[in-house]
Amino acid sequence: MSTLNGKTIAFLTSQTGVEKAELTDPWAAVEDAGGTPEHLAPEKGEVQSMVGDVDKDETFEATVAVGDADVSRYDALVLPGGTVNADTLRGDEQAVALVKAFVDAGKPVAAICHGPWALVEAGVLPGKTLTSYPSLKTDIRNAGGTWQDHEVFHCPANGWDLITSRTPHDLPAFNAKIIEVVGGK
Repeated sequence: MSTLNGKTIAFLTSQTGVEKAELTDPWAAVEDAGGTPEHLAPEKGEVQSMVGDVDKDETFEATVAVGDADVSRYDALVLPGGTVNADTLRGDEQAVALVKAFVDAGKPVAAICHGPWALVEAGVLPGKTLTSYPSLKTDIRNAGGTWQDHEVFHCPANGWDLITSRTPHDLPAFNAKIIEVVGGK
């Protein structure tokens, strides 16, 4: 069984609109496997979560601003979804640059639902196969990726591991694959 003992996993969100379960469930899985999750956002401070795209839920604390993040401190990156979160994040140049820096460093990236929009924007999908919320299919293909409809998909092509899932319903498989892949590094 893989564990994440001694590993620090970055969770990158915008300040608003992150799908609560797509942040909290992988976070808990990382902690349960012995890892240390850390919340990054464009600014330190409050992050508003949602359930769906209209119902505000809890707030969470981002402890590291994207501009202060050092990729070398982390073993992997998780990109939770939420339409508003993912759309806002892909418009933030520093956040997109951070995503690209994780890929350039060959570190695993896990993205769920609309989370792959940051990967589209970072231009890192040529040669990669992944899944996502179905409405991202054309964006992923236009960015050079191959879209598949799977509960979870792991693609090790191009020297970095990409773990993707479609929706909150896929979280058990998504979380297990994160632990397996990152724990095996």
